[in-house]
Amino acid sequence: MIQVLMVDMVGLLYWEHFLLSLQLLVLLLDGVMQAHYEQVFQNIPNAQLQLSFAGTLMELFVDLMGPVFQVLSSRYGIRPVLVLGSLISVLGLELAGFTTQIWHLYLTQGVLFGAGASLLYVAAMSVPAQWFNKRRGLGLSMVSSGAGVGGVVLPFLVTEMNKKLDSGWTYRILGFVCLAGNVITCLLVKEKYPRNKKVKTAEDGEENPAASQPSLREIFDFGILKDTNYLIWVISTMISVMGYFVPFFFLPSYANHLGYSSSDSTSLTAVMAGCTCVGRIAVGYISDRIGRMNALIICHIISSLASFLIWTFATTYGSLMAFASVFGLVCSSYFALMSPITATIVGIDLFPTGLSVLLLTNMVPVFGPSIASAIETSVVAYSEPYFSYKMFTGVTFLIGAIILIFLKLKMTRAILSKI
Repeated sequence: MIQVLMVDMVGLLYWEHFLLSLQLLVLLLDGVMQAHYEQVFQNIPNAQLQLSFAGTLMELFVDLMGPVFQVLSSRYGIRPVLVLGSLISVLGLELAGFTTQIWHLYLTQGVLFGAGASLLYVAAMSVPAQWFNKRRGLGLSMVSSGAGVGGVVLPFLVTEMNKKLDSGWTYRILGFVCLAGNVITCLLVKEKYPRNKKVKTAEDGEENPAASQPSLREIFDFGILKDTNYLIWVISTMISVMGYFVPFFFLPSYANHLGYSSSDSTSLTAVMAGCTCVGRIAVGYISDRIGRMNALIICHIISSLASFLIWTFATTYGSLMAFASVFGLVCSSYFALMSPITATIVGIDLFPTGLSVLLLTNMVPVFGPSIASAIETSVVAYSEPYFSYKMFTGVTFLIGAIILIFLKLKMTRAILSKI
């Protein structure tokens, strides 16, 4: 009977976080909106570069608010924080509907929506670990896969709304959709061990009551960077994740550059998002068998090769779709495996601190699209359009994989070891 109840509870938790992941789907739509606003602001010099900062700010605040979530949830519980995140993120989308200047997107889509989405995102990554003792990699990857499921549908809806309505109503409708999903989420999400009452003491997630509330210094201790293995892990993620965002931002624009319609470019985004759903579940399943770091290294190498060997030479729609499929399957493996790999490196006692610092350092990779845009702007006269984006993606994933291989050898002294 107890086992049946636990199965039902874990199943409910997955659907709770599937709803929670709907909020993150708008991150995948940034490429669609980027391509749309490039046409709207086509008379503004360097519009592509300026628009990329809206997505950069959004991703920046998703990572920046991680410590705020840790503090608020430890003091007030997770549900009030989810309500706050829902209100802020929906407000950001609704206000984005009144955009008339590029800098309006910085404040609405970037700051407001990014901050609200952060409170939801960190909850989605932290709560499920309490419910999974075994196969935690598969469990967390299933939770994070929710974003990819909706990402198959929403890009098409956004493109049609941009055509038949306008970008203002697109943002407003998205805000209402997210509000409906978040209301259900706030009602259903439940911690197994509320952090305002208990703290983690064992690897299986069990906790003891009557513990004191952690301070900001305890939650967010940069002293953990003195751990060499953890520092190497952080550096590898900062480099590789820079390349992750670039195709989502610029693949739709690249398709438009080749002469394909907005519907065709939307299909590329949808396929890439759908493949991330399948890929996250697959990498979680594989990682529990061959090792989580091993799985991440393989996925980074495949992501790099996809950019170098497919996207670089992609001029037909079939080749673009091939890149979107292959890259989508492997590119988001980091987001599915970052929690279990961090726990492996620092131990379960330091895991909350390790995850908080890791999320904060992820502010660096969100500048990847802006850096790639700056490089493209400076070399476009000497190379093919969008060539810099392709090389930037491939190089960042390759360097990230090399650093992870070095870390694995440092930790295990064996190339074929399971870790």
